[in-house]
Amino acid sequence: MTDLRHTLAQRIAGEVVLSDDPGGTLRKWRTDFDVAQTALADHLDVSPSVISDYESGRRQSPGIGVVRRVVEALLDIDEARGGTHVRQFARVISAGFESDIVYDLREYPATVPISRFYDAIDAEEVVEGTQRTIAGHTVINSIEAITRLSSEEFYRLYGQSTNRALVFTDVTRGESPLVALRVVTPTPSAVVLHGMDRDALWEHAPALARVDGFSLAVTDLDLDAMLDALRTVA
Repeated sequence: MTDLRHTLAQRIAGEVVLSDDPGGTLRKWRTDFDVAQTALADHLDVSPSVISDYESGRRQSPGIGVVRRVVEALLDIDEARGGTHVRQFARVISAGFESDIVYDLREYPATVPISRFYDAIDAEEVVEGTQRTIAGHTVINSIEAITRLSSEEFYRLYGQSTNRALVFTDVTRGESPLVALRVVTPTPSAVVLHGMDRDALWEHAPALARVDGFSLAVTDLDLDAMLDALRTVA
């Protein structure tokens, strides 16, 4: 975990320092780690107004020393709470993907029924697949994946899908991710299209799911609520 933590800290600090809006990027990571301004301020022994001023841009952009302290504080706070977010982001980074492309990547200690997975994220199954259990999940921002990944990276991300669920966010009808899955093997056990209901689903989506044998579901649960719910699956 030490090496992964160091890599994660470097990644976050680099993103903040290179950002056009360092304060906004600090705020993004603080909220991603589910740390309140008051909790971060207490850990750093500063006033909450200091954190607020940095995040809003009222203070001069933080230097690397401040960024390092904030990043280490976020990691320390999360590890004191059990390290859920550190492990989540470390898994994504160790797989070689940016955290705004892959929101979550998990392997379960044991297989779980797809029905339990769907219940956790309030998903409606549209097509029943041939497999009824999964051993992990990956949550992917479909637009970011399509526009930013190379063909090799795209194949590697989609191809890491044996006996797992792929959840695609930022979709309107589900056409793009489902078409992309046709050229990748192995296919996942389940595909969830996030941010839509059954009525908005691409008309050909059920047929593609049946041909490839995966379960297809939709959910319009809030993204943050869904990511929180996924932590309870296994």
